[in-house]
Amino acid sequence: MTTAVQSDNAPGPDQAQPPPQAAPTATDPEGYPQTAKERWIRRAPLLPALVFTIIVTQLPFVATLAISFFNWNAFRPDDRRFVWFDNYVNVFTDADLRKSVFTTVILTVVVVLVSLVLGLGIALLLNRTFFGRGLARTMIIAPFLIVPVAAALLFKHAIYNSTFGLLNGVLRWFGIEGPDWISQFPLTVIEVQLIWQWTPFMTLILLAGLQSRPTDILEAASVDGATGWQTFTNLTLPHMRRYLELAALLGAIYIVQNFDAVFTITSGGLGTANLPYTIYQTLFTAQNYGLASAQGVVVVIASLIIATFALRTVSGLLKDEGAK
Repeated sequence: MTTAVQSDNAPGPDQAQPPPQAAPTATDPEGYPQTAKERWIRRAPLLPALVFTIIVTQLPFVATLAISFFNWNAFRPDDRRFVWFDNYVNVFTDADLRKSVFTTVILTVVVVLVSLVLGLGIALLLNRTFFGRGLARTMIIAPFLIVPVAAALLFKHAIYNSTFGLLNGVLRWFGIEGPDWISQFPLTVIEVQLIWQWTPFMTLILLAGLQSRPTDILEAASVDGATGWQTFTNLTLPHMRRYLELAALLGAIYIVQNFDAVFTITSGGLGTANLPYTIYQTLFTAQNYGLASAQGVVVVIASLIIATFALRTVSGLLKDEGAK
């Protein structure tokens, strides 16, 4: 009768078996557990903020979207009815509304482009080392911190006024009688005020982009004899492309929805009524809730489209920074 030879390494009948090893917990790239319970524990503190955001922003938007499909005028309360897309058709076919949309586009494009150019120039200056640079940066930001209505009132009365405004006061020193700026150049004066207000915003973003340039490449270009213009066009501008896109997109989101400057300086007259001001007139003057809601939905959708491109630009910037 043969007997099995027991290996020296095999545990005997009286030896304890090692405890089974627990399966490793799956984790995400940041090292957090990916189990459902752990995910809920991590996200639970955010639920009150999420619920509050939905109540404050999404529910009113859903109500606005629903009202936009109704013929609802406070002057004719008995004539409330469902009209499908008639209000949206009016938004794009009414001549006055089309003009307000065109004014909004012109106002946004001019303010964004000029603010970008000025912001880039100021950022290039502030990126240099000089005495009092910190104070200069603080003063440059100041216009962006002023309340928009206060800034519009300042320009309307202290700068543009034909009798005691700063512009005509300076012109009188040279024997020139200045024009009535608001009545003769209504859209231009609004654009100038918005450019003054939004240039610091562009400067901050572009200054951050300039300070993120790789110094070793700039030093190599200087050693190789590249001129300042060659360095700017071949190194700085390609690096600043994403920052320029981000500043333009964020600026466009805010300026498309601008109401304060138009309301304060011209009250929407003289062909300066943009879409937000037209919505205000439709709602509070004409009391047409359905049409005003449709106009608001159009503005929100346009802003969301711009914001989507802005978020993609931001994510691209973050990926590039992470790759470094």
